Amino acid sequence: MGGDLGRTKVRDRKLTALDVARAIKARSPGLLNDGAGLYLKDGSSWIFRYQRNGKKRDHGLGPARDIGLAEARRLAAEARRLLIDGQDPIDERRAARAARAATISFAEAGGDYVKSHSPGWRSQKHLRQWESSLATFVYPVIGEKPVNEIGVVDVLAVLTPIWADKAETADRVRNRIELILDSAKALGFRSGENPAAWRGHLDKLLPPRSKVRAVRHFAALPYADMAEFMTALRQQPGPSSRALEFLILTAARSGEVLGATWDEIDLEKKVWTLPAERTKARREQRVPLTAAALAILAEMAAIRMSDFVFPGQRGPLSPGMLQLTLKRMGRADITPHGFRSAFRDFAGNETSFPREICEQALGHATGDAVEQAYRRGDALERRRALMNAWAQHCEQSGRGKIIPFAR
Repeated sequence: MGGDLGRTKVRDRKLTALDVARAIKARSPGLLNDGAGLYLKDGSSWIFRYQRNGKKRDHGLGPARDIGLAEARRLAAEARRLLIDGQDPIDERRAARAARAATISFAEAGGDYVKSHSPGWRSQKHLRQWESSLATFVYPVIGEKPVNEIGVVDVLAVLTPIWADKAETADRVRNRIELILDSAKALGFRSGENPAAWRGHLDKLLPPRSKVRAVRHFAALPYADMAEFMTALRQQPGPSSRALEFLILTAARSGEVLGATWDEIDLEKKVWTLPAERTKARREQRVPLTAAALAILAEMAAIRMSDFVFPGQRGPLSPGMLQLTLKRMGRADITPHGFRSAFRDFAGNETSFPREICEQALGHATGDAVEQAYRRGDALERRRALMNAWAQHCEQSGRGKIIPFAR
C-alpha cells in the first residue's frame, strides 16, 4: 500500500485522538493511515481513498479541526456503503449538491454564510449588524427565492428603496449580498457572474454612493481649538473625562481606550501595547505615552478598582460615556472619533513627519503587502516624537492643576 500512496506514512495500528491532535498542531505533511481507506492529509483534512473503474479517487470528508476522528470514521463508513451499493461517493455528493442548489433559498445560504464566518469576526456587534441588516432589508424581499435564481433584478429590488435615503447602509447590504452569493457559488449552489457586484453590474444601474449623498464623516474639532478644549475638559471630573483626554493624547480609538487594562501599560518604558485582537488592523500596536498621558494614568492608578484603566460600574466604561462627557461640556456637535481626524490634520499641516509615521500613529497599515512584510520595526521613537508634538500643541495653556474626583 505504501507504494500506491506516495507520501503515506505506513502505520501498523489505527490512529488515536492524540495522534490526530499532534498532526493538526504540527501540520504534519503526508498522509496518516487510519485503515479502511481513511487518511488524515497534511494534518489538516480527512480523505477517503478508493478505486473505481480502475481509477484512484480521493473523497474529501472535511477539515480535521472541525471533524473529529470518530466522525471521520463514520463518514468513511458511509462512503464504503455507497461503494458496496455500486455508487460513487464523489458523484453522489455532487448530485446531492446539485439537488440542494435547486432548492436552497437565499435566506438559507445567508444563514450558512453567517454561521461559518462569524467565528472569525472581531465582535458580537458585527454579527448582530449582519443578522439585523439581512433580516430587515434582504430576507423579506428575496429570502425565499432559490439562491441559484438570484439575478440583478432581485438585487435591485432590495437596494433601490434604500439607495438614496440610506446610502451607507445600502452599500453594506449590497456587499453582504455579494459575499453570500460568492460563497454559494464556491459551494456549487449557483454559477455565473455575481449580480450584486458593483463593477460591471450595479454601477451601470445605480448612481455612485458619493453622488447620492455626501459621505458622512465623524464630526471633528479643528486642531487649532484643541488647547482651549483641553483646558475645559480638564475641569470635568470622573473617569469618562480622563478617558476622553487619554483618547485625544494617544489618537486611539474609543474601544481601544475603554478596553485598556493595566497589564497593557508599561510605565517604565512609557508604552501602551495593544494586543492584536483589540485593534482594527488585527495586529499588535505599541502606543508611546507622553508625559500628559502618564499623568492621566497616575490619576487613574490612585483610584484603581479593577483591571480596566477606565472602569465603569461593571467592567469598562461604555462608549456612550465619552459622548455624554462632550454633551455635558456643551460640545454634542463633535464625536470622540473625530479627535483622530484633528490629530491627523495637525500632523499633516503643522509637522514635517512623513506620512507613514502619521498613519502608523493612527494604527493604519501603510504600503502594499510586500512593503509591510519587509518593514520589521514600528518606528516607536519617531512616533513618540510626533505624539510629544501633538501633546505640546494640546498643552499650549498648560495642563495645570490635577482635578481630583471622588471614587
